[in-house]
Amino acid sequence: MKTPAGVECQYFYGDYYRGRDHEECRLIGQVAPPHNWTRDLCRTCPVPEIQRANACQFMILHATVKRSFPRLGRRVQVSAYCTKAERKVDVPEIGCGICHPLPPPFL
Repeated sequence: MKTPAGVECQYFYGDYYRGRDHEECRLIGQVAPPHNWTRDLCRTCPVPEIQRANACQFMILHATVKRSFPRLGRRVQVSAYCTKAERKVDVPEIGCGICHPLPPPFL
């Protein structure tokens, strides 16, 4: 579904049927403030970029809302885990390197 920022994200859900106005991020979930999801976080969220760059079926994303400095904007921080390699993925856009290795000409 398209986020309020206009990009596709599989974790965003919006219910607008018959005048309803319910939006949520199913990756962040229902967390207590100040770490809760708000629609302005979709503008800077890295999750849609990660999904476009790497569609690995074994990668599990985990997102939290962090504040960089007091009184500055909030951002979504994403960590990834590969269930096939059974380890943390350092760069989610690239992946763990085991599930989808690069072909020999690119090494």
